[in-house]
Amino acid sequence: MNRRHALIAYILVASTLLLALISRAAEVRQGSWTIMHSDEPGKVEFALMYHDRHNNSNHQSDWPASDFKGVDFSKAGKQDVKFSIARDAGRFDCEGYLNNGEGAGIFHFTPDANYVSQMSALGFTGIDSEKQMSMATLDVSIAFAKEIKSMNVHGLDTDKLIAFRIFNVNREFIENMRKVGMTATDADKLVAFRIHGVNPEMVSYIKAAGYSPDEDKLIAMRIHGVSADFMQNLKKDGYDHVDLDQLISFRIHGVSPEFIEKIQTLGYKHPEPDQLVTMRIHGVSPEFISDMKARGMKDLTIDQLVSMRIHGID
Repeated sequence: MNRRHALIAYILVASTLLLALISRAAEVRQGSWTIMHSDEPGKVEFALMYHDRHNNSNHQSDWPASDFKGVDFSKAGKQDVKFSIARDAGRFDCEGYLNNGEGAGIFHFTPDANYVSQMSALGFTGIDSEKQMSMATLDVSIAFAKEIKSMNVHGLDTDKLIAFRIFNVNREFIENMRKVGMTATDADKLVAFRIHGVNPEMVSYIKAAGYSPDEDKLIAMRIHGVSADFMQNLKKDGYDHVDLDQLISFRIHGVSPEFIEKIQTLGYKHPEPDQLVTMRIHGVSPEFISDMKARGMKDLTIDQLVSMRIHGID
């Protein structure tokens, strides 16, 4: 009986170990990588590509050459390479070749067994195997998660944390935005700032010009291309401190400094902002005005020109 119990115990232990090995093997993901030269000194362009029946991913960015321990990118000719990149979320074991510092190969990704529980303890949940590999690729570290969480950002979840990493929303950016008077506490708006180019320098310029825009207005300005250069060029043409909504409307409808200057050379020295927008909406162009003048209609007002276009007079 003792031998039988021992045999059963042995089988159970062996089965447990086999299941653990199978589970571990299932966790390991395989994909391909490429390395190319980067325009940034000290970096290489590293791409990780992974696909299976359900998902495809392709992440490419500039990585510090120092991340690739034991790889000599300056070596001429072809060389076999083998390296590992360890991140909090897991490890990429890579092998392949380089030819004059560029090449390709395969990788195996092994997720860190403690990462999900550590992130969950910080409030970042819903991390499946796909997301964990993405977070390893982007280097969403435990330290980064703690740092962003300490910034008291509203609406922060795992997906937003990943977006922060993608668009470089970090402590420095958040602090600098707050220094220029922005609340910078909404996760979605912080990502939108980065996507559309709302930065501390822009905010400082806008405020120094006498405006007090909220975050939504700043995003709208950048979406439509209202920049410091655009505002400075308008100022040269006599349009200083135009209402922000009108500046956005200028960009939407194509009221440019060039358009204003052409209108002014035709004798319309300083049309009101609303008039300029109306002219663009209804197609009162410099060419149209010149044509009217050539036909003897030299003293038409802007309102008359707009009315002619509305009624199809050309």
